Amino acid sequence: MLALPPFKMHSPATLEEAVTLLSSFGPDASLVAGGTDILPNMKRGLLAPRHLVSLARVASLRGVRTDKGAIRIGAMTTLDVVASHALVREKAAGLAEAAGAVGGPQHRKMGTLGGNLCLDTRCRYFNQTYFWRQALGFCLKKDGSKCHVVAGGRKCVAAASNDSAPMLIALGATIDLAGPRGLRTLAAGEFYTADGIANTVREPGEIVVAVRVPVRDGSASAYEKLRRRGAIDFPILSVAARVDVAGERVAALELVVSALAARPRVVKSAHDLAVGKRPAEVSSEAIGAMARKECNPLPNVDADVAWRKQMVGVLVTRALRRAGLGG
Repeated sequence: MLALPPFKMHSPATLEEAVTLLSSFGPDASLVAGGTDILPNMKRGLLAPRHLVSLARVASLRGVRTDKGAIRIGAMTTLDVVASHALVREKAAGLAEAAGAVGGPQHRKMGTLGGNLCLDTRCRYFNQTYFWRQALGFCLKKDGSKCHVVAGGRKCVAAASNDSAPMLIALGATIDLAGPRGLRTLAAGEFYTADGIANTVREPGEIVVAVRVPVRDGSASAYEKLRRRGAIDFPILSVAARVDVAGERVAALELVVSALAARPRVVKSAHDLAVGKRPAEVSSEAIGAMARKECNPLPNVDADVAWRKQMVGVLVTRALRRAGLGG
């Protein structure tokens, strides 16, 4: 059994105290929410923080409520609550599906929406034991200078593996953050970078406070996930779709494909194939075929690249049909 490295746990009761602790310890500190990802990573030697700042006692970071035309979900709200909450299921069904697709029941009881948003990227050459990585000569993301996925690559392409991210981007959600410089709000699509090493734009000492999902009349959403098993596994491909209908015609289509590279990919051309048409007139298969051509999975996860590429079209078609678009 892999042992945890030594660390000191801090349990602040307020957001302000958490920000202060995280800032004061600097690079020696990491946040812990549900602990379902950071603790296994520490056991593998991928992280070795001397201090863990737990958010478990910060009550203000929990809860789901309506707020100014949006659903506000606190960052420490568990994935199980997000998946089962009546308001989320009614107004943002795709997000409930995405939260319900994370890990297994035990992970969702502990894991949080904020933690899943900030989930580190994953790669077949990175998420291994120290012994395994050492034998390979390490990699660009940790302890080495070589990318084993892209020969000569200078930027890490470990895969975005958080189920919530593509769905929140498709839903047009925003993310509230608190840090040493105060509060700020970002669009979910601006939260991620193309570099798998620093895959979010969170600044030192910043904490995700809440997510806000706009409530839209005539909107439907759906999430599709490809994985080897029906539970536990991280996605080897995921698709999020949102369809807005106004006056019996498609007013907007947002399509996001993830687990390809370091950040979710917005398929912008899908919008033009649907907007202005009646939902039944839209060819979900044609959009799926187009998305398959645009999306090129990398060999960064343990699954066949050609199969994942073919499945882009399948998952896009399924998601769009469940979101109300025709055959």
